[in-house]
Amino acid sequence: MARPTQFKKNTRIAYNQFIRASEVRVIDEKGEQVGIMSTRDAIEKARSAEKDLVLITGNTNPPVAKIIELAKYKYQVQQKEAASRKKAKAQEIKEVRFTPFMGGADFEARMKKVRQFLEKGDKVRLSIFFKGRIITKKEFGFEMLEKVFEQTADIASVEMAPKMLGKKLIAQLMPAKKK
Repeated sequence: MARPTQFKKNTRIAYNQFIRASEVRVIDEKGEQVGIMSTRDAIEKARSAEKDLVLITGNTNPPVAKIIELAKYKYQVQQKEAASRKKAKAQEIKEVRFTPFMGGADFEARMKKVRQFLEKGDKVRLSIFFKGRIITKKEFGFEMLEKVFEQTADIASVEMAPKMLGKKLIAQLMPAKKK
């Protein structure tokens, strides 16, 4: 005997004899409502049309089932999931590196990049690496980050406050919510 089809992670599609409800609200392939009938009658109606009875929503009373070919239904669900994945753009983290003693032009060029990333909707990680004896002048690194925070206050908020990780000072900005 066949088992209910497993589709996405831990999502099972109940169809035909695997529908446990005693009666279901039946919808045909065009989306028109056929009515409420016993599951056994609905399965017979689907088989006479050479299709399957697929459970669409099982948490309503009575559950909703559709007369459609199982493969076609799986394809439709797969297309909906693919479309939702395209819409849900994952937020990327971009890194911009600064130095504690940086010239004005270099600073402005990096600030331009930070603004571009934030306006695009990405998070920005700011990092300052201390080489050699510069590690004794950590306060200049913190001042540099404060300067970045001030210049991006209108489009970003600080997600991760500046902190030292070894010889690296790291902070993270998050784009501000659009109104």
